[in-house]
Amino acid sequence: MDIEHLSLEEARERAEKLRKLIEYHNYRYYVLDAPEISDAEYDALMNELRAIEEKFPELRTPDSPTQRVGAPPRDEFPKVTHAIPMLSLASVFHEEDVRKWYERVLRLSGREQVDVTVEPKIDGLAISLTYENGVLTLGATRGDGTTGEDVTPNVRTVKQIPLRIPVEGERRRLHDDMPPFPEVHEAPPLIEVRGEVYMRKDDFEELNRRQQEKGEPTFANPRNAAAGSLRQLDSRVTAQRPLSFFAYGVGRVEGVTLRTQWDVLGYLGALGFPINPDARHFDDFEAALAYAKAWMQRREELDYEVDGVVFKVNDLALWETLGVAGREPRYAVALKFPPSEAVTILKDIVVTVGRTGRLVPNAVLEPVEIGGVTVSHATLHNEDYVLERDLRIGDHVVVRRAGDVIPQVVRPIPELRTGKEKPWRMPKTCPACGEPVTRPEGEVDYYCTNVACPAQLVRRVEHFVSRGAMDIEGFGSKQAQKFVELGLLHDPADIYYLTKEQILQVEGFAEKSADNLLRAIEASKTRGLARLLFALGIRYVGSTVAHLLARHYRTLDDIMQAPQAELEQIEGIGPRTAASIVEWFSHEPNRNMIEKLRRAGVSFQSLEYVAPEEAQPRPLEGLTFVITGTLHSMTREEAKARLEALGAKVASSVSRKTSYLIVGEEPGSKLQKAQQLGVPTIDEATFLRLLEEGRDALP
Repeated sequence: MDIEHLSLEEARERAEKLRKLIEYHNYRYYVLDAPEISDAEYDALMNELRAIEEKFPELRTPDSPTQRVGAPPRDEFPKVTHAIPMLSLASVFHEEDVRKWYERVLRLSGREQVDVTVEPKIDGLAISLTYENGVLTLGATRGDGTTGEDVTPNVRTVKQIPLRIPVEGERRRLHDDMPPFPEVHEAPPLIEVRGEVYMRKDDFEELNRRQQEKGEPTFANPRNAAAGSLRQLDSRVTAQRPLSFFAYGVGRVEGVTLRTQWDVLGYLGALGFPINPDARHFDDFEAALAYAKAWMQRREELDYEVDGVVFKVNDLALWETLGVAGREPRYAVALKFPPSEAVTILKDIVVTVGRTGRLVPNAVLEPVEIGGVTVSHATLHNEDYVLERDLRIGDHVVVRRAGDVIPQVVRPIPELRTGKEKPWRMPKTCPACGEPVTRPEGEVDYYCTNVACPAQLVRRVEHFVSRGAMDIEGFGSKQAQKFVELGLLHDPADIYYLTKEQILQVEGFAEKSADNLLRAIEASKTRGLARLLFALGIRYVGSTVAHLLARHYRTLDDIMQAPQAELEQIEGIGPRTAASIVEWFSHEPNRNMIEKLRRAGVSFQSLEYVAPEEAQPRPLEGLTFVITGTLHSMTREEAKARLEALGAKVASSVSRKTSYLIVGEEPGSKLQKAQQLGVPTIDEATFLRLLEEGRDALP
């Protein structure tokens, strides 16, 4: 469209149409996972709207999609008083306590039966969104429940939060168990929508990867990342963060009558808000409890963090009848996962040495049960972590199972100190070899720089033979320790020079197991460049970076000769990673090890190299695959690399944007989700034909 010759009225009409169209496509993309147009087409719509608003600044409105990029920094967050308090829920940890809550509801209501909803309790940041005549006018945090903070410029950048409601276009439920969406043609005069801003696990990992690449602090968990991102004084920072949103309730509402919580969820879905597809409505309490228990077992399968489920009385009229106890409503209760924190005693701090020479302090704890697991050790990350928290040997400390997996010491309890506690500092020499340690300028970690350090060698060998690296079956941590202790390995390349006689010297090996190990060592020689690069243990070169390098370089020799500036041109590789690669190959012991690998017959060839002239077109360009189950022909990492080399995208979870699900042996829950969404599946045999024949092999 020729914007230069538009009249003000024509521009106003076109801008309004573009805003509705862009919000519709935002809804299709971010809420339904079912885009109708390409990224290029979407960008064209957005660019046209920007151009109109630049020529006619008076047409720029707060609800325009162009305003999602963020506004200039603020000095502080204005305070907001909630018209209806945002209450905290009572938390329980056992199903019997949920039964007691339900019995109390029956007693206080005078009813024999009460419908309930069961909804996931998202681990994010509660937010209130006020819409006046359909336009988002206020976004506020919960705060203390009565007073929150005005974060309106920030919530406008969250793409799943509509700037204007109702969002135009089709409404589609993901499955029949979701609440029905009523027909909604206009917004109420006023509605306050409540929900949770959160960060998906994949987005969190990618954000931390970018933070690390830029040399900036990483986030401890997705909740902290989401909360920190939303509470930025500079909303332009928030706009760069991958935040998501689920709506779960309302506060003030004018012009519409909602009678049940299930109606509320359906109405919010009809307006264009994302609602959690796992919410359910039950008229049988025992069925609700059974669903909650089963759903909680799926916690690790979800692509977002949860800390339990919420039971709510469905009848909103009963909410008034039941009232509030203190700051907790009687109409709802949260069944949470077992506590992930406990208090114990920090008995000692011991230092271990990693494969890169990094010294890591670890806490030795008085054994304590956390979430059903006995914890006696926890990570302390680095010296700064210990000093900043003033952790002392002998302290009573709070310990958390971060992500319910890795125990972490959170803080000391100074008021319980007796005066006998001892401060701690990083030792000046390596605990494994006695050589001096150094702390590079600008870094938080100390390193042992002795290349002959036995502790480093054991860790390097462990890493080299691991499944994601050279994948030498039958060669684990214990074997690495024993081979190094016997002086049979001086670097990982020595693995390829082991003889049967030497292997038989190691405790636990007999004729057959020695033969099996030799066959596994021989098989590992053809793993390819990406696996070899990862196995070398170059700092900052994880599996993802290794595959990036293998797609850009034909052989290991090409990478060894590549200057830093050339490496930095590869998307996904920053200056720090590039410098680390160049430095690693500049060290003579490392180059000597490479030559030993070459003489042993280890392949330096890339299995996924794409020559520049071959880069376009790529046969699987535009297709997105997800893999579930075990593949017999190759590892999942190899399958991912082969697909990406052909132009495909490989995702970690199934959505409506998934083109095909590759199904191996013993598939997981991804298969069920694919069937629910109508995503086509292919078996391993079809997948192998796909690699050879391209799209012609697809059903």
